[in-house]
Amino acid sequence: MEKQRFRKICIERLKSSANLGKRVRDRRVMRKVSKVIKKYNPKAVLLYMPMPHEPDLRALFRAFPKRTKIYVPFMEGESFKLVQYRLPLRKKRFGIIEPNNSHFYLPKIDLAVVPVVGVDGALRRIGFGKGMYDRFFASLQKRPITIFVQIFKCYTKEIVTDTFDIEADFYITPEDFIVRGKRYVDRTFDRRCRSNR
Repeated sequence: MEKQRFRKICIERLKSSANLGKRVRDRRVMRKVSKVIKKYNPKAVLLYMPMPHEPDLRALFRAFPKRTKIYVPFMEGESFKLVQYRLPLRKKRFGIIEPNNSHFYLPKIDLAVVPVVGVDGALRRIGFGKGMYDRFFASLQKRPITIFVQIFKCYTKEIVTDTFDIEADFYITPEDFIVRGKRYVDRTFDRRCRSNR
């Protein structure tokens, strides 16, 4: 299967089932993401403002200690930069809600939670095809621990992505919890999280 075809299948599935038990599915994803965050205790986190077909994890924003810096994407041209999450929020392009723009230098992100359209056998991301996350991640000096989240699992064992597509350490859906090997995480954590599904 090729990437474009897989993307189309995943988008159709997300759109047709986006409202089916959404709150329950959001909570399941949030519980699993929360366990990963507690394990790594990051100082700087990339989250996102959800679109209707993505897990709504905004309750996590309030769960972090005050010392944790929370950043969200701010669209700029063909990519985005990070801005610190703060009120007020405004609706912008693609219906995405964003805080106001800010100008600062971000040295590093410890952990990133990224919504996906689909995931392939290399645990790489299929998005909407605009490449914004790929360009942003390519600009980082150090790769953060990366968690892909999805409201309904859309996964293929085939490798349909390109090498420049970003890859995850964790892929979390309401029904599943997939972990990349020991290179980034330890397997005892994987088993503990799986047992709490």
